Amino acid sequence: MSESCDPLESSITIFQVNAADPLKNIRVVLCAPVHPGNIGAAARAMKTMGLARLYLVAPRRFPDPEAEWRASRATDVLAHATVCSALDEALQGVGLAIACTARSRELAVPEMTAREAAAEAVGVARAQQVACVFGNETFGLTTAEVNCCQRLATIPANSRYSSLNLAAAVQVIAYELRLAARGDAAGPAKQRQLASFEELEGFYAHLERAMIEVGFFDPRHPKKLMPRLRRLFARARVEREEINILRGIVTSFQRHKPKR
Repeated sequence: MSESCDPLESSITIFQVNAADPLKNIRVVLCAPVHPGNIGAAARAMKTMGLARLYLVAPRRFPDPEAEWRASRATDVLAHATVCSALDEALQGVGLAIACTARSRELAVPEMTAREAAAEAVGVARAQQVACVFGNETFGLTTAEVNCCQRLATIPANSRYSSLNLAAAVQVIAYELRLAARGDAAGPAKQRQLASFEELEGFYAHLERAMIEVGFFDPRHPKKLMPRLRRLFARARVEREEINILRGIVTSFQRHKPKR
């Protein structure tokens, strides 16, 4: 039976990090998967590369016999899958979220190849939780889902036919993660404590409120201000202490906002 996504449980498991095996700290998140067979095949792809943490966001059919059949001997991954109603639940406690796609996006978070993203993911996973996020089979990741992540990992497929099956995309990323973990056996001497997903989202909401209050940002005409700011801070890889400093600065602006 699958596990439900409990915010309280997530706040506890954020500290359960296995530094000896970073792959244990990496979760694969499938957003709105339609076909249960793809879920099972993704679980099989994960297990062959040493990944075991599967998160499903609003799956159309799960649990399902077809998922178990396609998983083959990876049904244990399905049995411990966490089912969430929204992506922000699946990203609770995560220090780095990577959007995995076959195509570039305008005004997206910093973009890199799957191999580069895997190397960064393994480095962060030695101290914090990491998520690799995959989109729906038909439409891929939405702009809102990409904006919840700090990196965009692209698979350099054939430009004339770049459509990858969901499970195949998971297999490629899982392979790159395993390769990166084998090459990073020693690990870094000291790992930065990056701000978690919920800390970043709290900061973005705080910053937006403050900009509205001081008259810098008009929510009726948002243009692309917030996506640009998200890209800026994602590129910086903001640490937990830095988020606290930034929020303190924003609060001081709110207290001393000019009178109209």
